[in-house]
Amino acid sequence: MKVALVHDWLTGMRGGEKCLEIVCRHFPQASLHCLLVAPETISPAIRKMNILTSPLQRIPGIRRYYRYMLPLMPWAVQQLKIDEDVDLVLSFSHAVAKNIQVPPNAIHVCYCFTPMRYAWDCRDQYFGPEGPLASARPFWKRALDQYLLNPLRNEILDRICEWDRKVSHRVSHFVAISETTADRIKRCYNRTSKVIYPPVDTNFYTPRHAMQREDFYLCVSALVPYKRIDLAIQASQKMGRQLIIIGEGSHRLKLERIAGPQVKFLHWRSNEEIRSYLRRCRALLFPGLEDFGIVPVEAQACGTPVIAYRRGGVSETLLAASGERKGTGVFFDQQSPESLVRAMSWLEHHSDRLAGNLARKNALRFQEGRFEAQLLNFLEQVTGRVPSGFRLNIPLSEAG
Repeated sequence: MKVALVHDWLTGMRGGEKCLEIVCRHFPQASLHCLLVAPETISPAIRKMNILTSPLQRIPGIRRYYRYMLPLMPWAVQQLKIDEDVDLVLSFSHAVAKNIQVPPNAIHVCYCFTPMRYAWDCRDQYFGPEGPLASARPFWKRALDQYLLNPLRNEILDRICEWDRKVSHRVSHFVAISETTADRIKRCYNRTSKVIYPPVDTNFYTPRHAMQREDFYLCVSALVPYKRIDLAIQASQKMGRQLIIIGEGSHRLKLERIAGPQVKFLHWRSNEEIRSYLRRCRALLFPGLEDFGIVPVEAQACGTPVIAYRRGGVSETLLAASGERKGTGVFFDQQSPESLVRAMSWLEHHSDRLAGNLARKNALRFQEGRFEAQLLNFLEQVTGRVPSGFRLNIPLSEAG
């Protein structure tokens, strides 16, 4: 069976690329198609693939502003050509990768992280006034957005959504990363999907039982508006607690302007350093709405409690503690500093209700071997045969 892989773009090793990396190790002979690639930012397993890119790759400096090329992406993905003798196309998509043209007789399985959030659901978070930080923007910029840029932007995004829905039939089978994403796929494309949770490296993210918890909260995140790191900053300041933020992004300067001396910003750190902070912090703060949310599961794998907004994928991966039962974290119900403060206060006063061993056990539900086994089972089911080259780390009987 000849296999082709597709990804939106390869500019770092985030959750989507970690899923792709596992599949690349199993299908080293497959072609890998994407809009653009920054080779130095991806793992050796992906970098050694036969990577084929779109014309966007040839635009000077594209790595710095490729996200602004969204209006061109429907055209660019059409320029990616898959060999006619390919039997199975496996795409990993949160944007346009799933919309690639496939050979007439090929089966196309899309591992969908989400329908395009910035087009379908979260326009304001990506392109709007940026929530509580809007007042920091000059009046003329706010007026320009309201009366000129937003109407133009919405017209473009409406057209992209129309195209996205129209060509969704190119996918033979959808696989969703969470029930949250499955619901979006149903709403946007009127398609059902199989849920297979993404892999988490539970062999790397482990507890250090001899290491003591320290008196600080932690955020590990891209610093962009929809992640709502502003809530973590404001809540920590209201409580007088130290907050360490690991990450980079376009929102960093705005966040630094509202942060006081108790907030420490770090750039991206190595996985080893992130693991060390996860092992030592009082709790991980996760105030955004995510489709899955890999960092909260990595935290639980380290035995660390999580305080999270009760929506999205984290509602499927976190076991809420209460006065009656132990759990792996605490939810808050409104994206406001006050709601987050209440959750932090509850955790501090009921630390005996948070169980590190339960957190570790819960995280093991998402280990890499289970992802591999479930994905292979699904590919075997829809193709009628095991794709050559795929080898499992755990027996199929443990696929669940």
